[in-house]
Amino acid sequence: MPHITASDGTQLYYEEKGQGRPLVMIHGWTFSGRFFHRNVPVLAEKARVITLDLRGHGESGKPDHSYRIPRLAADLRDLMEALSLEDVTVLGWSIGCPIIWSYLELFGKTRLRNAIFVQQTPRQYFSSEWKYGHAACYDQAGLAETIQKLTLTPEAFDRQNLTDCLATELGDDERSMLLAEMAKSPAHARAAMMSDHTVHDWRDVLPHFDLPALMMIAEKDAVLVPEGPSWVAEHMPHCDSVRFTQSSHMLFIDEAEKFNQAVLEFLAR
Repeated sequence: MPHITASDGTQLYYEEKGQGRPLVMIHGWTFSGRFFHRNVPVLAEKARVITLDLRGHGESGKPDHSYRIPRLAADLRDLMEALSLEDVTVLGWSIGCPIIWSYLELFGKTRLRNAIFVQQTPRQYFSSEWKYGHAACYDQAGLAETIQKLTLTPEAFDRQNLTDCLATELGDDERSMLLAEMAKSPAHARAAMMSDHTVHDWRDVLPHFDLPALMMIAEKDAVLVPEGPSWVAEHMPHCDSVRFTQSSHMLFIDEAEKFNQAVLEFLAR
């Protein structure tokens, strides 16, 4: 299986398909690159599509350390360096977005041409002046409850999480495949990653990123309300947006055809 070795020795699994300018796709928390199975075959007709399994997920290594967002950004750097990628479009869904934001903050636009963000708020915790956080992990108590559920009842947590992220029904085979992918992520990795991710507030730095970008916004998301991703598009220079009216958090499954077309049009710019 194709792996690269990150700078801390962790093995990171990736898959690639197609030829042309590179498109690197980063999945969300508890999932894997296989969640883009409805998208990769279409996108690979126009691009070299690379899907990365984050550390602690899918077929990548599951170390007992280093699940902070900046480390994940370094993993993205290590992948692009190992594969000698240049002029890259990087696509991040959910937690994939702050991984890209952290990359931009640490490494600038090195190797990147542009970015696609898929349904992520710049701040997950609620406050007196911010109401567009996460449906469950909106404060420390919510984070603790989430970690307790994924640790004590992981199968039930995964089933509910998958249901909450979709506005459409999956066939039995597809649902079983996706749940099997989720089961590959151990509780220690999930808990450490969410504990770091959920406390960040990216609103100060987003207005300073000037690479061309696109934010995809899901209007039926029960996990993150659309106002959060909309804020990113409104405050990040050169960031356009496209809205998915029939989608929940996994808009690339709920409205796969529209998602694929939007990505292809962005790649063609």
